[in-house]
Amino acid sequence: MNYRILAKVLGLLLLLLSVSMAACGLFAGLDVVAGDHEAMVALFTSAGVTFLAGTILIFVGLGKIEKIPRREGVVIVGLGWVLSAVFGSLPYLLCPPHLGWSGAVFEAASGFTTTGSTVITDLEKWPRGLLLWRAVSQWLGGIGILVLFVAVLSYLGVGSKSLFRNESSFQSGEASTARIRDTAMTLLKIYFVISIVCVIGLRACGLSWYNAVSHSMTAVSTGGFSPHNASIGYYSGWGNGWAIELWISVIMLICSLNFLIFAVVVRKRWDRVREQNDVRWFIGICVVVSLGIGIGLSLDDRYSIGFVQALRESWFIVVSIASTTGFGATDYELWPAWCKALLAILMVVGGCSGSTAGGMKVNRLVVFLKSSAHEIIRAFRPNQVFRLVVNGNPIDETARARTTSFVALYLLIIALGAVVVGMLEAGQGIDLETCLAAVLATLSNIGPGFADLGPTENFSDLRDPTLTFLAGLMILGRLELFAILVLFVPAAWRRY
Repeated sequence: MNYRILAKVLGLLLLLLSVSMAACGLFAGLDVVAGDHEAMVALFTSAGVTFLAGTILIFVGLGKIEKIPRREGVVIVGLGWVLSAVFGSLPYLLCPPHLGWSGAVFEAASGFTTTGSTVITDLEKWPRGLLLWRAVSQWLGGIGILVLFVAVLSYLGVGSKSLFRNESSFQSGEASTARIRDTAMTLLKIYFVISIVCVIGLRACGLSWYNAVSHSMTAVSTGGFSPHNASIGYYSGWGNGWAIELWISVIMLICSLNFLIFAVVVRKRWDRVREQNDVRWFIGICVVVSLGIGIGLSLDDRYSIGFVQALRESWFIVVSIASTTGFGATDYELWPAWCKALLAILMVVGGCSGSTAGGMKVNRLVVFLKSSAHEIIRAFRPNQVFRLVVNGNPIDETARARTTSFVALYLLIIALGAVVVGMLEAGQGIDLETCLAAVLATLSNIGPGFADLGPTENFSDLRDPTLTFLAGLMILGRLELFAILVLFVPAAWRRY
């Protein structure tokens, strides 16, 4: 392991975070809302500490880096997200009303991984500068801090292909054929454009600039943090509340698609767009589930709402959950059990590979289902040969086995994680549904869960060890398991 490379690249990453903190501190200092002076001090102090740590790491790694080897790239990606959560927690520790260490790390990890789970019980008590930092952390995490960083490293002349490959949000064969810097810069431009369009749309709907920017950052990143306790439900009573929900749902849906689709559109490669199976699957799942829940709620006498209102509620919640954003506009805990079961499935599946969404990813679901269907047919036609193509790419037996292993490992971690949460919360009266919800909401980067962790609740009642464990699950899910699990393999740290 070349520790000099690790130190230098991670040091540069911390400098990037310190600049982001300082920008939020500047906003807090200029904001006229009372109480933001303390937020300014906390953010500038955190930025200073982060900048100092980054400078020390850069000094340790002095020297020219010609190339980042693949093993170092994997480790940098894993440690990069861990360090982001640790240093990103400083503002929550330093600013009143303060969070404890485990709660602060949980909140920061939830931000950078775009999970959206929170331990803050009353957002109205926190200064706007800190709430803006929550939104900024999700915006940075959405594009993938290290994908953003690829562009910086490339301009510094550092080979950063291994970082791009191992940043789970943007794994694609498209990235291996294009120049990495150009691909990263194209993704950044697309991300910026969608963010700006979202801000303009929300501002046109009547939101203040602060709320428009905050919600745009967390909608485009499919993160789900909101400066309001009621989330998007805060606007439900507005005359144009339906328009706000519709606009945000469209943005969430777009950002749950593979961003590399937008890159190939820019390059006018329309044939590649037509090949995206997972995009059609994802949109189809959202439409079918929304219609099903909407019809079910409208026909259920316990809810007494018309079909249009039921469809409005179901569409927003389904897109919010499927995109792993976690915005709330209605309390789906009041829905029938079969509706919540469908939402739980959506939580596991998530969005498309190469998007800002979390979850297992739709492309893996497509491969898994088609492979399973082939195996069933092989039971009575053992000699039949199948050709499996997903997103225009042929899937060989190795890829099928890798996908099956990932799905099995993902479900195993959910089961074992629920056991661990139950053990850590022993004696607290926690039930099985809440244990599973805690793991599913964090591993799939959803935000809200079910039962005691539903859309109107939060994670503040959990013990410190549980919060730390769940923060680890957020990072594990964000990096799609392997980039974090490899940190615990001794062979990865051996010198060569």
